[in-house]
Amino acid sequence: MESSAEKSAYLLKFLYQNKLPDSKIMEELDVNSNAYYTLRSRLNQKIEEYLLEQIESPRTDLLKKVANITEVVFTKKRPIIIATLKKLEKELKDFDLSNELTIVYKTLKRLHVHQPEQYYNYSQLYNRHVAYMLSVDKAEMLITEYFKKYGDYFFTQDETDKLELTLMRKELLSTAKLYESHRLYVYKACVDIFHRLFVEAEESMDDEPIEDMLQRASEVFSMYNVDPIYYHLQIVFEFLRLEYYNHYKVYRKVEDYFDEVNDSLSSLLTNYPLYTFPARFLYTKIERHLRMGSEQDIYPENEALFYDFEPDKNDLPTYVSYVCYRALSCYYVKEFKEAAKWLNDLLNDVSLKKYPFVHMNVKLLLALQYCMLHDIELFNQLASSIQRQIRLHGKENCPYEVGFLKILKTLTSPNKRNKPEKVRALANKLSQAMPRLFCPVQYVKIDEEFINWALS
Repeated sequence: MESSAEKSAYLLKFLYQNKLPDSKIMEELDVNSNAYYTLRSRLNQKIEEYLLEQIESPRTDLLKKVANITEVVFTKKRPIIIATLKKLEKELKDFDLSNELTIVYKTLKRLHVHQPEQYYNYSQLYNRHVAYMLSVDKAEMLITEYFKKYGDYFFTQDETDKLELTLMRKELLSTAKLYESHRLYVYKACVDIFHRLFVEAEESMDDEPIEDMLQRASEVFSMYNVDPIYYHLQIVFEFLRLEYYNHYKVYRKVEDYFDEVNDSLSSLLTNYPLYTFPARFLYTKIERHLRMGSEQDIYPENEALFYDFEPDKNDLPTYVSYVCYRALSCYYVKEFKEAAKWLNDLLNDVSLKKYPFVHMNVKLLLALQYCMLHDIELFNQLASSIQRQIRLHGKENCPYEVGFLKILKTLTSPNKRNKPEKVRALANKLSQAMPRLFCPVQYVKIDEEFINWALS
């Protein structure tokens, strides 16, 4: 197999017909892991583009008909105009295009101005769909604002931010109850499931079970399989399913969704912060690899996963999470200089003064790299800066960071007596501390390999 086209064709066959595992496909194609993941990512993109073309064409034709209503009104006889609009009404309902339905009802209302009963009926339909359209717009804005606010909460753990999230969730649930609408239900589910997994884990008797919500959303997607929004939201619900099973430690089920979500990671981070908090998957992925003892596998697949990814530096929670994920993946394969570069570039690119605990944690992760590189001068400079921040915010508010810094200072101390024993004792104490929501150093294993490398 010489050409990339041939390899793509065989890859498609191996994945979807033969259903071979990744390792076997790499062997069949005679490619390394980097080349394989690049090939797979590009194939997925081509499949997605093809499917999108297939599902958009009927909807596009319908929108063209709506745009042509004025021409029909001015050039056709009245019975033909009304028949055309009634047919268009049915088609628009099938596609759940409420915005366009208001144009149809407005036109039908005007056409029946001399028929009071019909005029009234179409006026009611018009008013109802305008109100529904505004509710959908409100729901979409609430979703966007909710996940922007969650990014703040993820960084600060501020109780005011948490209260705002709870109130936004309640408002979205109330909006969804106004109409028997599958679209509002799906939008509500995006927030409700995430909120109950990552903000308020306590279940209420009035809450719909998460598995039921996931199932119902899946049924909506199947029923309206030509809807472009639902087509794209399917990956959001795959992500939510994965996080649901991960939350309840049903790791066998996590594996059912991991590959699909992981393959879509670049797209999730770029295009989906309007509907969820995709950066969460970066940490779930690290947790999974640490659990399986395969954290060294993260680094080699990054090139393929992110070959065309351009992070939005204005979206700080996603950007900072992405850089810390890249730095940790470098750390796991002992590429400490590369990890330090990622973190230094981050600190130079954006200001984290609004989020002091985030700033502290990024510096702490950078200090780890200098510790492993045995660059004592740079480490001491950074450690002094971190200690000043700890004193400013109080040790009681950042116990995990305090404990981790103590371990690094013990490893870099000129006093060589009993270092391994001291580090083990500190690591045992650290395991009792509760890390903050954003705490990338919690994904660093303080084991014998760590101690031996730092002291080598």
